[in-house]
Amino acid sequence: MIKLAAFADILPHVASIPGDMDITGLASDSRRVEPGNLFFALAGTKADGAAFIADAIQRGASAVVARKGSVTGEISVPLSEVDDPRLALAQAAARFYAGQPATMVAVTGTSGKTSVASFTRQIWEYAGLSAASIGTTGVVAPGRDEYGELTTPDPISLHKLLSELAASGVTHGAMEASSHGLSQRRLDGVKLAAGGFTNLGRDHMDYHPTVEEYHQTKMRLFDTLLPVGAPAVVFADDAWSEATMEAVRKAGRELLTVGRNGTYITIKRAEHERHRQHGEVEHDGRIYEIDLPLAGEFQLSNALVAAGLAIATGLDPAIAFKAFKYIKGASGRLELTGTTPEGAQIYVDYAHKPEALENVLKAVRPFTTGRVFLVFGCGGDRDRGKRPIMGDIARRLADVAIVTDDNPRSEDASAIRAEIMAAIPDAQEIGDRREAIRSAIAMLRTGDTLIVAGKGHEHGQEIAGTKYPFSDHEEVSKALEGLGS
Repeated sequence: MIKLAAFADILPHVASIPGDMDITGLASDSRRVEPGNLFFALAGTKADGAAFIADAIQRGASAVVARKGSVTGEISVPLSEVDDPRLALAQAAARFYAGQPATMVAVTGTSGKTSVASFTRQIWEYAGLSAASIGTTGVVAPGRDEYGELTTPDPISLHKLLSELAASGVTHGAMEASSHGLSQRRLDGVKLAAGGFTNLGRDHMDYHPTVEEYHQTKMRLFDTLLPVGAPAVVFADDAWSEATMEAVRKAGRELLTVGRNGTYITIKRAEHERHRQHGEVEHDGRIYEIDLPLAGEFQLSNALVAAGLAIATGLDPAIAFKAFKYIKGASGRLELTGTTPEGAQIYVDYAHKPEALENVLKAVRPFTTGRVFLVFGCGGDRDRGKRPIMGDIARRLADVAIVTDDNPRSEDASAIRAEIMAAIPDAQEIGDRREAIRSAIAMLRTGDTLIVAGKGHEHGQEIAGTKYPFSDHEEVSKALEGLGS
């Protein structure tokens, strides 16, 4: 519980709001309001929270925060009007749930955020620090491993979590910063020590009008949330790296680049094997030997961003690079899930964006002596433009492709498949994802590799408004059992 007066610098108070009013909690969903809560009426893409003020009051809200001019007429509880209710909510949540790990870092980009957050946590853990990661696959910290649904949690959930982590002794935290999260001010109350950037590709074009605006939204991490002078670790080898570097320089943050073209951490040599990478990197004039037990150059790129964040926030570089040898891949990120009796390997990967799909297919090609198989689809109610693009990538980089359902959501699944198939007419079409996986595995022979792409760590499949239990990992295992492996 906290007094309303504690938010005096966040919420402009009118005379009718008594500063000694007790606030029992915060809510932005009227259905979750409890007596004594402060309700924030947020404007969404489908509805305006101002329409639910009456419901929030009926459920016991003691005061309301809304955008200036959005509330017409009188309401029965005190009202605070602000220019940006989402920003006010993030700041209020940080105040209500006091406490967060002393060292917090956030990473943005189209692909790799989950891996970077996980790798950073693992590097810190190797160094003996109490660390946590927060992102698409959930929350991992000492004593807790919880599945999640959102890349960046809402401010109330996020700050409640950060407060719990700090109270449990966690001193270091790494989190993902999605474009939605940045746009909707979900991270604005987090005290960041450093920020990271992985890459930028086509994604969320159903939310962002252009790729340029999408990139600009990502840059809020550096020009708004990261303190002036704080380090920004930028992967230097992406098509959008230069634009990101320029944004960091313009924002007055410390630019630290990593990769083959990086100056903070530079790849000097990299040898790729089936399940590991070995090489050398240079940092601050010294050469370090590295071993990374993960396939794919994109995984090395993610590890370098993670190392950059750990080193920039005070970790000994020698410890950070030595930790690479013990890093485990994030769930559903080019994750070896099974092997057929004939030795063909099956990977589950979260790739549901064009660049990510291309990266994972290119990653397995060097160690595939046979054929590269791909099972994939595209989600409904999302960017339709990427469907033929992903179909063309499959046409170019896979030997055998099966187009199936991902999360159709409210769309006609067959129509989604048709838009993909337009770019890869020779692909097999099997709408039932379970059957698609079984069919692909049944065709594998010695030397082949199968990628089951799109859902990764997810535990469900959303069809016509209902989420059904579904796991690519489990379906691969069941299919292999059917082969007698």
